[in-house]
Amino acid sequence: MTVSKVCVTACIAAAIMLAGCAKPKATNALTADQVKADVHTLIAAFNAHDAAKTVAHDAPGFVGMYHGMANNLGPAADLAITKLQVADPNAQIVLSNETVDLSAAGDLAVYRATYAASASDPKTRHVVTERGNVLIAYRPGPNGTPSVIWDSFSDTPGA
Repeated sequence: MTVSKVCVTACIAAAIMLAGCAKPKATNALTADQVKADVHTLIAAFNAHDAAKTVAHDAPGFVGMYHGMANNLGPAADLAITKLQVADPNAQIVLSNETVDLSAAGDLAVYRATYAASASDPKTRHVVTERGNVLIAYRPGPNGTPSVIWDSFSDTPGA
């Protein structure tokens, strides 16, 4: 059985086209360590009650999703909500069980962790702690630094 030149040429062309589909790693690709460091910086700013530093890495189209409230859209809305949160002297977030998932090209990262958030109960003014899961999605910003495109904090019911 002979293979025609047309068939061989078609196979070679298909292989070349498929090889061209692989997306090269971005020159400003994110790393897991870079993303974790950014999250730690944002949480440290929140725990220091500095709303502006907490939202400093929000992308222009940022979306914040939190249980029990409407989504906040954009850095200005995130700043307004964060100012209300950090006005509480007992506001604090502690993260654990961190994981970062990266796209092959490094142009998207998703940070996952569990959280314990403490704040004052509005009725009793006693400190209460909520536990849950946090997801924070990143893309490289204009200068290659991590830029938060969305985040989601979801509480987990007590046992």
